Amino acid sequence: MEYVVPIKDVSKINKMKNILKASSLRDYVMFVVGINTGIKGQDLLELRVEDVWDGQQAKEFLYVQDEKTGETQAYYLNSKVQSSLASYLGDGHLTQTDYLFISKKNNKPITRQQAYRVINQAAKAAGVEGKIGIITLRKTFGYHAYRKGVAISILMTLFHHNSRTETLKYIGITEEEKRLIKVDVNL
Repeated sequence: MEYVVPIKDVSKINKMKNILKASSLRDYVMFVVGINTGIKGQDLLELRVEDVWDGQQAKEFLYVQDEKTGETQAYYLNSKVQSSLASYLGDGHLTQTDYLFISKKNNKPITRQQAYRVINQAAKAAGVEGKIGIITLRKTFGYHAYRKGVAISILMTLFHHNSRTETLKYIGITEEEKRLIKVDVNL
């Protein structure tokens, strides 16, 4: 398995969003949900509409049972996720029991391989360098959460890591970046 990296440049993230939105609303929403929640790639692909949508609007939280611990993990669906879900699901083309990221070939979710192709092609088109894959979405979430002041202990718990060093390496934080964290409560 190749080691993939987070997307650190926000302008490239925005380019990827534009590229994905122009080609497929489904793929755009997959990207937005992935980078804004930090959900595991396989859990992301197995989501059903009812997990994120109450029939009229996006839910505030997504709940996923963790395979390792058996505990239910809550993921906050921020305004970007809610807006993308409203665009995608507002017309009612999917039922509550459909997979959120349903394949165009059958009623199953898209495969990890297809998700990889989608993310990788958009990243290349946006000029993102480095190895990119479905795990990039989770790492991108972690990188930007850390850079915005989320405690490393919270990210360690989310990622099921045993050490601070493991989490920092996973989300691609360099020694220089460790010193440049902005904690801006902006009261």
